[in-house]
Amino acid sequence: MSAKVLMYTTLVCPYCQRAKQLLKARGVVAIEEVRIDQDPAQLQAMMQRTGRRTVPQIFIGDTHVGGCDDLIALDQRGGLTPLLAA
Repeated sequence: MSAKVLMYTTLVCPYCQRAKQLLKARGVVAIEEVRIDQDPAQLQAMMQRTGRRTVPQIFIGDTHVGGCDDLIALDQRGGLTPLLAA
C-alpha cells in the first residue's frame, strides 16, 4: 500500500503536471489535489502549512516533500520509493 499523496496545484501549472507524471510512474494511483486557483482560502492554508506560495506543494503522508524540483531530487537520491511505500 502506498502512502497518501496530497498536492496543492493550479490548473495551468506545468510543474504540477510533471510531478503528477513522476508520481504515477512510481506507482501512485491516487493523488489528492487541492486546487488553490479555485479556492483562495486554500492558498492561505498552503502558505501557512508550508511557508511557500508556489505550486506544486507535495505531501507524502505527513512529510512535506516540497515542489516539483524537490520531488525529482528525492527520486534521484532514491528516497521517493521508500517514502511512498511507508
